[in-house]
Amino acid sequence: MTFQPHELSPGRSVRDLFGAEMRHHREKAGLSLRRLSEVLKYSKSQLARYEAADSLPYDDLPGMLDACFGTDGLFARLHEAAKREPFPGKYRRVMDIESRAIVIEEYSGGAVPGLLQTSDLAECWLRCGRPHAPEAETKAMVKSRIDRQVRLQGPKPPRCWFIVDEAVLRRPVGGPEVMRRQMASLIERGTQSHITLQVLPFLAGEHPQVLGGSLTLYTLPGQAAVAYEESARSSTILEDHDHVMECRESYDLLRAMALPPRDSEAVIRTAMEDWTRCDPPRT
Repeated sequence: MTFQPHELSPGRSVRDLFGAEMRHHREKAGLSLRRLSEVLKYSKSQLARYEAADSLPYDDLPGMLDACFGTDGLFARLHEAAKREPFPGKYRRVMDIESRAIVIEEYSGGAVPGLLQTSDLAECWLRCGRPHAPEAETKAMVKSRIDRQVRLQGPKPPRCWFIVDEAVLRRPVGGPEVMRRQMASLIERGTQSHITLQVLPFLAGEHPQVLGGSLTLYTLPGQAAVAYEESARSSTILEDHDHVMECRESYDLLRAMALPPRDSEAVIRTAMEDWTRCDPPRT
């Protein structure tokens, strides 16, 4: 069957630009996909997916393309940028907002906030959400999520306030050892001066935020605040002042209903001990 190239939109994402540049330089060199696959020792179907921006290439391919086409690091640079945006356009915009925020306030009812996840837990959640994604793409998404956390360790980190539902501490994700390490990481993060971590206990009952969803408020320098709501099937960026103020009221109520930081740490520590007891005995 003759390969029919997809139409690309290089301006849509770095991944699309990578594919467009790959096709451009391949055709400029007079190479078919089959011939390029023979030169690079890659399967034709893999190269076709990369050209179509259907998945993110493995880390070794950009250097091989640069060597093949003499492009002086072009594909390596595009690949580094693409690894930071392996998500749909709306999520890339949220990440851009997050990267500029001086204050981040987040409530999460179903999962540990991405900025606080260990790599093991992040991989479990991403595999659950996209079970058929290629291995390289899943790894790239995990790396992108963990790379977002670097800013929290920088010289001028944002002021962060995280509220997590108690269910987040009790739902087994990835097994006891993954959960134990995640609880230990939460305790460590909660001791940092720019991070406040609270637990919304089961006893709080009903509350303003939809159960299982998340709400984040971003304060940007010199700009109006932005809110972001996410559920299992939808996500919305809110910039209208009235809507943002409604989200602010909901978040403030959640903060009032949550346990104080010291009591929250005690709850997380108890959860960690419970997950430790769930570990299978060593033989």
